[in-house]
Amino acid sequence: MYGVVTMPYSVREGINIFLDGFIPTENLRFREESLSFKMVETAEEVLIDKTRHYSYPSMTKTLGDFKLTVQEGSFTDSEIIVMLGENGTGKTTFVRLLAGDTPDVETDKQNLSVSLKPQTISPKFPGSVRMLLLKRIKQSFMHAQFQTDVIKPMKLEAIMDQDVKTLSGGELQRVAIVLALGMTNVSVYLLDEPSSFLDSEQRIIASKVIKRFILHAKKTAFVIEHDFIMATYLADRVIVFEGQPSISATATPPQSLVTGMNKFLASLEITFRRDPTNYRPRVNKRHSVKDREQKASGNYFFLED
Repeated sequence: MYGVVTMPYSVREGINIFLDGFIPTENLRFREESLSFKMVETAEEVLIDKTRHYSYPSMTKTLGDFKLTVQEGSFTDSEIIVMLGENGTGKTTFVRLLAGDTPDVETDKQNLSVSLKPQTISPKFPGSVRMLLLKRIKQSFMHAQFQTDVIKPMKLEAIMDQDVKTLSGGELQRVAIVLALGMTNVSVYLLDEPSSFLDSEQRIIASKVIKRFILHAKKTAFVIEHDFIMATYLADRVIVFEGQPSISATATPPQSLVTGMNKFLASLEITFRRDPTNYRPRVNKRHSVKDREQKASGNYFFLED
């Protein structure tokens, strides 16, 4: 084994070299594939037919001094909806309402069949990763397509025989994502912060695994994600949470990625553009020419070709 240390690069150049997986000054490739954040990767993904439609009613949920108001919304299969909002605006509360928690008006309770990956993961299983997967998702675990599309790219083979209680935070997160996606006979997958404890490369891999799985399984995913790059890569549509953290908030109906991002970023007074090389979202410098131009036109978030 050996390594190479390069001379310092600018922030943009260094990040782009890392994502490309190739150091031009050293003529060294350190990753087989470059990492790209392009929204739609193949024509096949565009042509997927969305046949099943679901809806949920307007509802409220009060927790102590906090009240969440959910506006009526709908979604289809083969779709990923990302939830955007500051901490304390009820994103996890909304996820749990979809998962079956009782709202303030009990008749509004949802009965969707869901698979939930919680925000906090507590490793209590007394056995190996292999034993856990066989116990919880045996049907998916034994399926060759699930092995190829999910387990192998998530690199679980290397930790299959490790004790679950000894896994690191990143290893636990990867196992939790696989467990959530491996649940059968569900309509909706609810993933709460799937990027937690993952490094930058693992986050991109996890994003691609989740997106590919949801598209081809023809299911729906609701994702809470604070990693902006991962959120923009995953999202087909977004729900914006507005209000005062820990006091009251409103969840909008699902809306287009650009519309939702513009709404969310306008509240933060931040503008983004996409890097033309790898489509990575980049923050514009405050009061820069680009920042002022985008704010003047109301375009806080750009999808550049």
